[in-house]
Amino acid sequence: MKLLKIDDSKGFFLGEDDEYIPIDKITKEQLLRMVNLVLSEEVEFDEYDAEKLLNQAHQIIYKSIYNKLLELNGRKAEFIDQSERLFLEDYEKYKHGAPQQGA
Repeated sequence: MKLLKIDDSKGFFLGEDDEYIPIDKITKEQLLRMVNLVLSEEVEFDEYDAEKLLNQAHQIIYKSIYNKLLELNGRKAEFIDQSERLFLEDYEKYKHGAPQQGA
């Protein structure tokens, strides 16, 4: 699934309804959705290219989001392993019953 693309000299991101929306319209909820997709799905992005992105606002936003999602995608296994270790520690702590209140 392609989350970021460059088309007609503008940057776009994949919206919830599988439509591409101009990158300068992204909200924090949509960005969080993309982070979740990077962690749970196989995703791809059009590589950042300032010569293909003529809109300066799109250049800045696209480059920032592209770099962060690319880094997250590259560290996905490490991030998932770390999260699982944290949950395992809590599970081990509480598997014999939650601590009694007032004890």
